[in-house]
Amino acid sequence: MPVVDRDSLPPLRAWQRKAMVTYHRNRAQDFLAVATPGAGKTTFALRIAADLLDDKVVSQVTVVAPTEHLKTQWAQAAARVGIALDPNFRNADIHTASDFHGAVVTYAQIGADPAVHRRRTMTKPTLVILDEIHHAGDARSWGEGVQTAFGPAERRLALTGTPFRSDDNPIPFVNYERGADGSLRSRPDSIYGYTHALTDGVVRPVLFLAYSGEARWRTSAGDELAVRLGEPLTKDLTSQAWRTALDPAGDWIPQVLRAADARLTALRSAGMPDAGGLVISSDQQTARSYSKILERVTGTKPTLVLSDDAGSSDRIAQFTNSDDRWMIAVRMVSEGVDIPRLAVGVYATNAHTPLFFAQAIGRFVRSRRRGETASVFVPSVAPLLELAAGLENERDHVIGPKTDADPEDLLAEAQRVRDEPGADLGMGRETLASTAELDQVIFDGASFGTPIQPGTPEEAEFLGLPGLLTSEQVQALLRKRQAEQIAARSSAAPQQRAAAPVQLSPAERRVALRKQLNALVSAQHHATNEPHGKIHAKLRQLCGGPPSAQATIEQLEQRIRAIQKL
Repeated sequence: MPVVDRDSLPPLRAWQRKAMVTYHRNRAQDFLAVATPGAGKTTFALRIAADLLDDKVVSQVTVVAPTEHLKTQWAQAAARVGIALDPNFRNADIHTASDFHGAVVTYAQIGADPAVHRRRTMTKPTLVILDEIHHAGDARSWGEGVQTAFGPAERRLALTGTPFRSDDNPIPFVNYERGADGSLRSRPDSIYGYTHALTDGVVRPVLFLAYSGEARWRTSAGDELAVRLGEPLTKDLTSQAWRTALDPAGDWIPQVLRAADARLTALRSAGMPDAGGLVISSDQQTARSYSKILERVTGTKPTLVLSDDAGSSDRIAQFTNSDDRWMIAVRMVSEGVDIPRLAVGVYATNAHTPLFFAQAIGRFVRSRRRGETASVFVPSVAPLLELAAGLENERDHVIGPKTDADPEDLLAEAQRVRDEPGADLGMGRETLASTAELDQVIFDGASFGTPIQPGTPEEAEFLGLPGLLTSEQVQALLRKRQAEQIAARSSAAPQQRAAAPVQLSPAERRVALRKQLNALVSAQHHATNEPHGKIHAKLRQLCGGPPSAQATIEQLEQRIRAIQKL
């Protein structure tokens, strides 16, 4: 009689079947499967576990997960296919009860006492499933602990759904090969990327709605600065403008949350009645402030998840199984947590590593049926726009130059969350004002639309895009919206010139000129596909002067004349 009830096993997708054939054909001790979030890595791994248990290749399974919540999630998924895993195992327990097939533990548990897990591994032939294996390369104690604990394992199956970060620490049990540049790159045994998953309908296409706007703040020295998100700026100015936009004291966040809730309503009324939204915040205090703003916007208190504890797991589970509209979380929901109905996101954090961004976007891409799309609202800043445009890029873990860094064994360190440069500049900075406007929509690596004021019919046209569309239909609608925008503005221009001039203050005139310049840059971008930043840089080379946020009225007018001649 088989150990696992084969009738309870779910059908496999094409990539899972192919990877399973490769796995059983190779019979290697180590196997690395790279698959985009939402593709079904858990199902694949549990099928391998079922096969090895039935064939008596192993008699015990240990799953290593990044967080406490994922321990419960893994145990529940295993139980559905007849594999009993203990999610409550503690190092002090030494052994699991005899009616379990094994246990689910965290990387932190392994790092704390690898000897306990080595003894467990040596008592029985063991399959070790290393979920999000990149965590084993983030802290030396975790990596060394994994190496010590599972060196004697009969089989090791490593999984990841996000890009590996570059580092000098090799990840245990991952094979590397030397590239032409001399660096060592990880060598997966099975790869299933976002582009392939999108083609197969396994994941949803993602619509990025990038919001720019004015940001004004006072520095600790008493200087007042005003810039526009999305314009070419120094790293420090970008950091401070970004933080000002995310500050709940300004108007940027309330306006973006209002737009995101309108998008959620549109999806719910157009084929996704249980669609949910997630706001990813940088810290607990800010998350609480966002919760109050969102409650004012929607009239309903959102689910608030602040830390990785049992209470948070319960709140996540309750939200997952409800039809509540919004959840606000501090980073922890960025990886592994499975809430298939999430379809709208607000990326309200300044973390911008490819790893964290891919983890965060992975929460929204799980497909339940063809035609569902995900919508993620992001600040219009270069680091995020580049990541959004290159979502489908594949990356390997590259071992770079040696450093003297010795990362602390903390969850935040393990997730490799990095703040935008200049994070310490938040101390002493006072937000004076911030506004938001829809700058552009990014879909399938292309940019659509020109800057739109919040609350206008033009913005409503983009926010009201149907929720059940193929990628081709989304592109066609976005092109249509953009053409209508440009046509409307072109027809309105002669009338505006013929109208009686309106007397503007210097500040109002400067804002109007910036908007005109940005609209022209956006139009030039769509005509040439040249990035906005390069067009702005070219204009500065032609005309001289600082970034447009600090440019004089005369300099702005000169750049407008220059781009009109391009």
